[in-house]
Amino acid sequence: MLDRKDKWSVGQWMTSNPHRIAPETSVRTAFLKMRTAGYRHLPVVEDEKLVGMVTDRDLRRPDLSDEPEGWHDFYNLDDDYEVRHVMTSRVESMKPGDSLEKALDLLIERKFGAAPVVDKHARIIGIITTFDLMRAFQSALGEVGEALRQGY
Repeated sequence: MLDRKDKWSVGQWMTSNPHRIAPETSVRTAFLKMRTAGYRHLPVVEDEKLVGMVTDRDLRRPDLSDEPEGWHDFYNLDDDYEVRHVMTSRVESMKPGDSLEKALDLLIERKFGAAPVVDKHARIIGIITTFDLMRAFQSALGEVGEALRQGY
């Protein structure tokens, strides 16, 4: 199962069993799913293996092949356009036993909002987001905040 799940590991703070979608899902369906559920990142899975990540930003990419009359025409959210066409397929993932510091380094260096968490068989078991990392930071400040404020 989880390699390590101590207080400062990815496995402790990740969102377990995240919603996922298939690469053949239409961008419209993915967009509506994200919007109604309040997600900004969805792992893309095929045959139980992680094949990509799609973000709300990916789904809002302008389709510059046509000349739009207005901003509302800038988005290609039809049912024939699939997630596989807009997802990031070179995904960098984390392991549950990785440190939060490693997750922070990855998200900061690569300017990611989230990273999938996979088990030793490359199956997705979670997702670590910037929100998850802020919760961890909040917890750490709760433990050492007074000492920091006092200058210790």
